[in-house]
Amino acid sequence: MYRAPTSKKSGLPLHLKVALGFAFGVGFGLIVHFLAPGADWVQTVIHYAARPFGTIFLNLLFMMVVPLIFSALVLGVAELGDVATLGRLGGRTLAYTAAVTGIAVMIGLVMTNLFQPGTHMDPALVQQALSSNAGNAEAIVEKGRTLDIVDMLVDIVPHNIVGAMGDDSKKLGIVFFALMFGIGLVMKPTPGTLALKSALQGVFEVSMHLIGLFVKLVPYAVACFMFILCAQMGWGVLVGLGWYVVTVLLALVIHAFVVLPLWVKFMGGMRPRDFFRGSQEALLTAFATASSAAALPVTLRVAEDHLKLPRKVSRFVLTVGASANHHGSALFEGVTVLFLAQVYDMHLPLGEQILVLVLCILGGIGTASIPSGSLPVVAMICGIVGIKPEGIGIILGVNALLDMCRTSLNVGGDLAMAVVVSRQGGGQDAENETLGDAVG
Repeated sequence: MYRAPTSKKSGLPLHLKVALGFAFGVGFGLIVHFLAPGADWVQTVIHYAARPFGTIFLNLLFMMVVPLIFSALVLGVAELGDVATLGRLGGRTLAYTAAVTGIAVMIGLVMTNLFQPGTHMDPALVQQALSSNAGNAEAIVEKGRTLDIVDMLVDIVPHNIVGAMGDDSKKLGIVFFALMFGIGLVMKPTPGTLALKSALQGVFEVSMHLIGLFVKLVPYAVACFMFILCAQMGWGVLVGLGWYVVTVLLALVIHAFVVLPLWVKFMGGMRPRDFFRGSQEALLTAFATASSAAALPVTLRVAEDHLKLPRKVSRFVLTVGASANHHGSALFEGVTVLFLAQVYDMHLPLGEQILVLVLCILGGIGTASIPSGSLPVVAMICGIVGIKPEGIGIILGVNALLDMCRTSLNVGGDLAMAVVVSRQGGGQDAENETLGDAVG
């Protein structure tokens, strides 16, 4: 079977290179912020070097996302062999997504009610953040106003697949089209469709190969991203929004290191240590890119090579998960909505918090798999429950860091989902014997 190129031949493994890039970017950025805060030459370096390099890196990955999602999902459906198996696999994936995402949001809401981060905000800092981020906040709010839960569900079935390919918020439309296309291949086994399946295998292999080359740039890209973040903001913004940041991170940690390990162990039959050891490259890539879609090729390779999951299950679950299974994003959205309510001295009763829970589960499914894709969803939910959506400007200063963290949890949740679905009946074939050997 084809394998995308890895960095094993070049000495240090990729995850160590990413860690070094992270440390360099943070260290150099903080030094620059301390010695020359706001200096013109710093802005020049960011504008003409660091940000363009990071943007080009993300664009290289994003331009391959559509062919990768389409080919991987069509092949995954075709390899399942029959529509009944697809129905069982899809049913389990959907049920687990709703249940575990709901747990993630509940953790976030409980932590926010416990720590009350919005009540610790200095009013002067609130006004400063709102005024300095007014332009960006207004753009996010406008995008949030165009979102609607019903429309998000309806748009899962695209009327124009080419348009869906060009709209990051409609990647679920590509998933649906690929599912239908794969079902068609299964139901019509002719020489022509077999040839098409072979061609799609070629598209998948070329996509994986090219992305494997692009991923070698991850350590340099994460160094640029962290340099920009730390050089512009330093630690001051983290101190000012400390309660909010701690609340989000602690909720993410509880879900990542309590809920997911228990889920993987008791539902997936895999030791948590083996799961995290095998997943670390995908988690670091997700952290660096802040996009579960951009991390998808690494996630697919990790699932097959390190976690030893059945190929037909991992391709299906992970490709769908990258577009719809967003534990970290849904948790973040719940915490942020409740935090903004506290900032504006609004008390949300239990009934409205349950509404926020449901909206975050649905919003997590509809969140675009791109950097900061959660923010328009947060603005939409705020508008529904009567909170000023412009308040999103308060948290923009720390969003980049939190975006990286919640994306890592998104990808970790996708991999945990693949482990559980594989164990719960998604791979009863010879491939599943390999999974049993790996987790026994």
